Parts: sequence; structure tokens; C-alpha cells
Amino acid sequence: MKSLLPLAVALLGALALPLSAEDAKPLLNNPGKVISAPDFKQPLGPEWVLTTGKGTWTPADGILSVTNIPEQNHIPVLHLTTGPTPLIWECEFKFNNGKSFLVGCDGQKHIGRVIIGPKSFKIAEDSTEVKGKVPSHTLSETAVDLKPDAWHKLRVEYAGNQIAARLDGQDLTGQNDYLATPKVRWWFAAADTVQIRNVKVTEGQPSAAAK
Repeated sequence: MKSLLPLAVALLGALALPLSAEDAKPLLNNPGKVISAPDFKQPLGPEWVLTTGKGTWTPADGILSVTNIPEQNHIPVLHLTTGPTPLIWECEFKFNNGKSFLVGCDGQKHIGRVIIGPKSFKIAEDSTEVKGKVPSHTLSETAVDLKPDAWHKLRVEYAGNQIAARLDGQDLTGQNDYLATPKVRWWFAAADTVQIRNVKVTEGQPSAAAK
């Protein structure tokens, strides 16, 4: 009897192709020039700014690892200067023992963010946010079930007054006038032990989906 392994491998490969195509499907933008695509095999480039007093971010062997410093009393944050351009932000992350992973944007202050926990995936705008007192305003949210030891694929796009995100094939869109505030930088924020890989940040050309 012939082994069924080659057939199984072929079927799995065929099933994986549509998922990959769907993951790459634009949400708001068509991709343009690459802003940053670090390989995490060497120190981060000057475009990435580690804010003093907000944890440590260590690149090694293709993975960026996050370490919280409790006495700093702030979740670790890593900034990328982008200017006001529409963009596409892609990455994969793994929680390990962490409980939160965020991608957000700033102007003179916080503007908007994608907030992910093991059971929650949401988009928020920050016009009402007061640090430690008033939370961000949630625009859209859905339940998820993210395994701590698995890699999860995230795509975030910004255009006009919208932020859209795709997490493991599940899409969300948030729209609010405050999201149109000109942006200076985007950022990662993550809990202790979170790991990140395959980061690519690209300028976006708004598509018909960007209203």
C-alpha cells in the first residue's frame, strides 16, 4: 500500500495557498514603498526609537523579544518614525506569558491603536484618553481565542479617518474623525515575554475600500 503522506502534504499545501492570499489582501491600501523591514538578526536601525524608561527590545535570530522592567511602571514601547503617510503595518507575534500586544499611532499625542489580548481584538481612538484615568474609545471589537505558544499574524492599515486590522484572517475596521489627525510615528507596545517577527511597514496608496 502506497504511503498517503505525499498526498496529505499536497492537500495541506493547497489549503494553505488561499489563506496566504487572503492574509495579503489589502484592507484600505495598496502597498507602496517599504518604510522598514528589519530582519531582527542585528541591532535595530535608527528609524526605530526605544523610548527611555519603557522596557527593552532585543533582536536576535530573526525575533524581537520584549522585556518589561517593573520599576519603570510602563508597558514596553518601541516607536517608528513614519510621518503622516497612509501605511500598512505587518508582523507576527507570540504572547508566551504576556497578556497584551498593541500597535498604535501618535501625533502630538496618542491618536489610535489596535489592542490585542488572548481573548479580545479591538480598534480604538484616543481623543478621550487620559493616561491612567480615562481609557481609549473602542470603535470595534470582537472576541478571539489566541494561544500563548502560537505565532499570530497581524496586518494594520491606516488611511484617512480609518484604521483597519486583520488578525489571523479576522478583519476589523474603525472609523472616526479623530483618526484623521496627522501622524508623526507608529509604535509597538507589548507585555513582558512577547516576541515579534516578520515586521514590514510599507507606505500605502488608499484603495476604493478607504472611504
